Amino acid sequence: MILITLPDLTSPLGQKSSCFQTTNTAVPYSHFCLTLLKIYRLEPWPVHLLKTIGGPLKKLSMNPSSEDVQAHYHSPELFERIVRQLKASGVDLDNVKRSDIAGVDEFHVRGAEVSQELAAAVAIDNKRVLDVGCGIGGPARMLADLYNCQVTGIDLNEEFIRTAIKLSELVGLETRTRFIQADAMQLPFASQEFDVVWTQHVQMNIQEKKAFYSEIHRVLSRNGIFLYYDIFKKGSGTLQYPMPWANSSEISFLAEVEEVALLLETLGFKKIQTKDQTATGIQFFETLLNKIQASGPPKPGLNLLMGTTTLTKLSNLLEGLSSGNLELQSGVFTPTS
Repeated sequence: MILITLPDLTSPLGQKSSCFQTTNTAVPYSHFCLTLLKIYRLEPWPVHLLKTIGGPLKKLSMNPSSEDVQAHYHSPELFERIVRQLKASGVDLDNVKRSDIAGVDEFHVRGAEVSQELAAAVAIDNKRVLDVGCGIGGPARMLADLYNCQVTGIDLNEEFIRTAIKLSELVGLETRTRFIQADAMQLPFASQEFDVVWTQHVQMNIQEKKAFYSEIHRVLSRNGIFLYYDIFKKGSGTLQYPMPWANSSEISFLAEVEEVALLLETLGFKKIQTKDQTATGIQFFETLLNKIQASGPPKPGLNLLMGTTTLTKLSNLLEGLSSGNLELQSGVFTPTS
């Protein structure tokens, strides 16, 4: 028997400490609130509720920052807002192409351009690909469309996954892409399941980098390829927040290139090639910011993901790259064991 008393979600919950009962256990009230949020699909989550349950959630999470990371990227009704902007721009919703959503579906520096550059650097045709931290699925759809790959994307963010699935359906690539909400440090796949593992701008939000790269190594076939395109810390300078991946340093876990290279070697990866992408990243941002200031963001554009602080986040990232406090690097590695 289960006895549950539903709370008034419009009232402050900070003073309450009661529990609801099941036949086996007493679950803390704050944990029950999280369940209610999912049942009622409250978007955005009420601030007083987030404050009340924030502490217990951090203690429960395998990654202490995962709930904060999800909150940072939370973007309610993202697919519906993309569709509204497509319609307002005159796009035929019965004939949407990947190019129509290119301004929003690749959430990393240089967007679709660098994804195609990475894909062209290796033999990726017809491969089984895992995109770790897939966002709303832009690179996955590109790999499926241009290279006939069967692509799986995982992301921590439920709304990103829902949007990725629906966008693939919208452009007719649902049979060659699949998207799963999952933790990058506990990948729900068998060992050696993928020929290629691909990740772009993900590790900055992950504190436990050994667990992150160990899981990538585990699911990659022994003759497979690991590709990354990431932002790294350089030097000891201070960064200005917010950044696209974090509103503050609390969920920003930047590593240096040398640190990650040593870790990958320790875990059993061999370097095929790396490339400094900083200069091209700076040029991209300078051009993009000039366009935004002159005529506004693309529609649909990354402002749907970053909100009202989009310009500030992009400007801070450009400053970090230009000042030498950050660097962009791509890399291709293969397992040695």
